[in-house]
Amino acid sequence: MTDPRPYVPPAVPRVQHSPTEPLGPVNSAITPRYAGFATFARLPRIDEVPAADIAVLGVPFDTGVSYRPGARFGPAAIRETSRLLRPYHPALDTSPFREAQVVDAGDLAVNPFDIGAALETVDENLSAMLAAGITPLMIGGDHTIALPALRAMHRAHGPVAVLHFDAHLDTWDTYFGADYTHGTPFRRASEEGLLDLDALSHVGTRGPLYGAEDLTEDRRLGFGIVTSAEVGKRGIDEVVAALRERIGDRPLYVSIDIDVLDPAHAPGTGTPEAGGMTSRELLEMLRGLDGLNLVGADVVEVAPAYDHADITSVAACHVGYDLLTLMARRHARSRAEAAVTRNGATALTGV
Repeated sequence: MTDPRPYVPPAVPRVQHSPTEPLGPVNSAITPRYAGFATFARLPRIDEVPAADIAVLGVPFDTGVSYRPGARFGPAAIRETSRLLRPYHPALDTSPFREAQVVDAGDLAVNPFDIGAALETVDENLSAMLAAGITPLMIGGDHTIALPALRAMHRAHGPVAVLHFDAHLDTWDTYFGADYTHGTPFRRASEEGLLDLDALSHVGTRGPLYGAEDLTEDRRLGFGIVTSAEVGKRGIDEVVAALRERIGDRPLYVSIDIDVLDPAHAPGTGTPEAGGMTSRELLEMLRGLDGLNLVGADVVEVAPAYDHADITSVAACHVGYDLLTLMARRHARSRAEAAVTRNGATALTGV
């Protein structure tokens, strides 16, 4: 006889140190890291919590690529390898998932046949997130998606500072007559007035260009350049100090094309260039941004079909983890500052 009762799957034990703390990732001491659904860092889905502070959003889109396709499979690969992540960040002495409610918001169903429609979908969803007070980390996907992200950021914060880690400038005008590709997002963003022209930087650029005018045009659009070779010569501390001075307290958007890394560290990408940064160098630079006003970020151009032993996806998930940690620390600072303000107001009014 068939039991009429519906099957109820076992509860997934998550890390939560007290009922008042954020709901954390799946407890790896109880459920092995290779088991269960793949969310980023095994975090709860956005529909599992009443409210979120920070959200990982997948954008499986690569219609804007100019060479090797496959970045549409990046979000899935990054989530799968992110099972390795643990909830404490020793370099920043932070448990990010205790500082803020961090969630995985799933993937956007972007139109793979219409770039304009896809960009609108990203813009609309990020705008809704920002309006709800959620700080987004996008995982892509190709770099075209940075443009709608910057449109949403501008709507919420005004002109933003941009720190762009990439082997390429991505400020070209058109490609085969197309205005919107993974090589044009920052040109379009500058032309649309979305950016703070006093606080724009490329880091890690290298490789051949079409001509010297590429650099001239890039400077005209407001960008400063720190090449991959300069990072090696000047050292991380000096470069980070200069970037921090340029950014100041402006709202900051960080955009990371995984091809900023040398192909030895990130072979799984669409347009690799020799002579790039190491994964250690990139992570150290990101940690040097702690304390800045980070309002959003993306990690893009992971194309797992060209990867070997998940090298690129592992690098990308650690980059994403560091960005989430910076966001969580920013959230904790904002919460502490708000508490001080409230306490001061209470002391003044006696209420």
